[in-house]
Amino acid sequence: MQTEFVIQTRGPGLTEFTNEVARFVKKAGVDTGLLTLFVRHTSCSILIQENADPDVQRDLTEFFSRLIPPSNAPSMNWVIHTAEGPDDMPAHIKAAMTPVSISIPITGGRMTLGTWQGIYLFEHRNAPHKRSVAAHISA
Repeated sequence: MQTEFVIQTRGPGLTEFTNEVARFVKKAGVDTGLLTLFVRHTSCSILIQENADPDVQRDLTEFFSRLIPPSNAPSMNWVIHTAEGPDDMPAHIKAAMTPVSISIPITGGRMTLGTWQGIYLFEHRNAPHKRSVAAHISA
C-alpha cells in the first residue's frame, strides 16, 4: 500500500504528522510489516523526534541555524550556489546531514514508535512550503 502526504510548513522548524501516518497504517490493515517514509525534496528532511516537549523542536531548529548559517554570513563566503537566496544552500546542507527517508516497523497493526516519539518534517528553508512525503507499507 502506498500514499503521499502533503505537509504545509510555516518556515524553518519541525512539523509533526504522526497522526496522519498512524491513520494510513491503520487503514492499510497490515498486522506486521515495514513502513517507509521518503521526503521528495532536497531542502528539508524527515525525523523521528520527541513530541512531548516543544522545546526539543525549538532547540533542534536553533542548533542547525547556528551550525549552518545563511550563505550571506561571513563564515559561509565559500558558498557558490546562491541563486535561490541565502537560505537555499544551507538548507541543502542541513538536508544532507539529516535523513530524507525513515523506516518504522509495524507490529499489531501499529507503528512501533516509542512513547514520546513523533514523526516530523524538518523544514530547512525560511519560507513556508508544501512538502510531499511518499509512504509505502511492505507486509
